Amino acid sequence: MKQTNQPTLIEDTPDIHGYSEDNITNTIIHGNTLNVLGKMKENSVDMVFVDPPYFLQLPPKKLKRWNARTTVEAVDDEWDNFASFADYDDFIQELMTKVQRVMKPSATVWLISTYHSLFRIGKIMQDCGFWILNDVIWVKTNPMPNWLGVRFTNATENLIWAAKDRNHEKYTFNKDYAKSFGIGKVGANVWVLPICTGKERLKDVEGNKLHSTQKPIELLKRVILTSTNENDLILDPVAGTGTTGFVAKALNRRYCMIEFNERYVKGMMKRFEENPIIEKEPKVSEEKTIEYFREKNHKLY
Repeated sequence: MKQTNQPTLIEDTPDIHGYSEDNITNTIIHGNTLNVLGKMKENSVDMVFVDPPYFLQLPPKKLKRWNARTTVEAVDDEWDNFASFADYDDFIQELMTKVQRVMKPSATVWLISTYHSLFRIGKIMQDCGFWILNDVIWVKTNPMPNWLGVRFTNATENLIWAAKDRNHEKYTFNKDYAKSFGIGKVGANVWVLPICTGKERLKDVEGNKLHSTQKPIELLKRVILTSTNENDLILDPVAGTGTTGFVAKALNRRYCMIEFNERYVKGMMKRFEENPIIEKEPKVSEEKTIEYFREKNHKLY
């Protein structure tokens, strides 16, 4: 199956009482994800990618680069602000409970986060009954430096990969892709690739980043190729700029993107006018990955 048509844009309203699998195939749904998930049919999607708010709790001050006069564009969006850890936990629990309901028995879910909230989310997922299969460490080749020099540069993000529950049916794992993406002969759970930059980064009319935490195409390519098959239905309930669906379309998967922010929805619709060709081989070569972990002029043991 080859994806050629543009997504259908659906405005979620109180008049819509339910969504079947056919209704959500190759769509962008503009609405509150908790409401939309509650209307979706149970056991209807093959894989879910969740990139939730991280609750970074950044101080209300501008951060300047070392000796430059430019300001660092921090993640200070309204969607990342919560009144307390309790409020954040309640949101994550409701989100993941509703995600779990719409997953097929054989489906898996990927969730990405940083140290700010990863451990809270992992506990919540286990309390909900998800069965964690792996974590995958994304090592960034071009992380944002710690400009103040008061702690380590945070050069990683973690992905939790989990089955719907402990009694899951056989889930999809394409081991050949896993071996080609991970490090070493066994394809270890470490992915080395850059953050989203350059032409890939979506911009607003003023030339600023449209979304603070847009994920790179290469990351979603690896997620999708290792854990889905062609024609599978992939859900992203907090879609942002729609990288999940954009890559799914290019790799001949079906998709459903849910997003509340109207600016992001417009950005997605414009983005989906493209018909990209995404190569299935790793964008970052094994040699470059090995070099990343090797000290200069020293032999790797």
